[in-house]
Amino acid sequence: MSLSLAEAKHTAEVITTALPYIQRYKDKLIVVKYGGNAMTDPELESSFARDIVLLKTVGVHPVVVHGGGPQVDSLLKELGRESDRIDGMRVTDKATMEVVEMVLGGQVNKSIVNLINKHGGRAIGLTGKDANLITASKLAMKASDGTPIDLGYVGEVAHVNKDVVDMLIAADFIPVIAPLGVDENGETYNINADLVASRVAEFLNAERLLLLTNIKGVLDKDGNVLTSLSPTDVDNLIADGTISGGMIPKIEGALNAVKAGLRSATIVDGRVPHACLLEVFTNEGVGTQILRDGA
Repeated sequence: MSLSLAEAKHTAEVITTALPYIQRYKDKLIVVKYGGNAMTDPELESSFARDIVLLKTVGVHPVVVHGGGPQVDSLLKELGRESDRIDGMRVTDKATMEVVEMVLGGQVNKSIVNLINKHGGRAIGLTGKDANLITASKLAMKASDGTPIDLGYVGEVAHVNKDVVDMLIAADFIPVIAPLGVDENGETYNINADLVASRVAEFLNAERLLLLTNIKGVLDKDGNVLTSLSPTDVDNLIADGTISGGMIPKIEGALNAVKAGLRSATIVDGRVPHACLLEVFTNEGVGTQILRDGA
């Protein structure tokens, strides 16, 4: 299909505007946590897949870490089961862990791989259990009074096997990672996808971390988007209750990545079509950027 003169002119202007950003991120690694509405709306799913393929096409190396909470909830409901959440973390007993592994490591992971490949990419799916990609340990969580909270088979990332991802990127694949890990005894753990993405970005020395979510970004108490925050700002917002609930794992993931050495991590509004491209290839972006103190 040929473009009209007006369409061709607009396309040229877009490419010219994006070119400095394309050059800046060429051969750089960007970790994208994929979840929320972008995983349940067909148009946003296609938008996301095309974004990832385009990033790869222009020389950026995207690594996708995905969630799948709604899909897990749906199957648990069909099975007549429920699972509680504490500060955004799913309480996971043995039976729930089996459902989580089946949905995240199977259904959701393969669906994302298929969609990226459908749009011309070369995606390959894996969980943290494959080739010991993610070594995990049981998450030690405490209540505000210091009382231990047992979340069951919920883990945290102890180590990421960088060689596995490097090998896939060198072979021109797009890794798509399900947030499951395994400990030294072979026990499988459910790990929050935002925190997995953060640790993957840290171990891979990524250039950027993008965390897709269902809101415009971090909001102040009046509902306004805070477009740029320092780690000190984040600590204060958590302390005064502005950041709470399910936003805590996302903001902690972004914060940990920045403290580990990334220049920035961004909580991105995944409801915006082509959110990843807008965040990487424009100056304005579509979310809240967490910058290193002094960056």
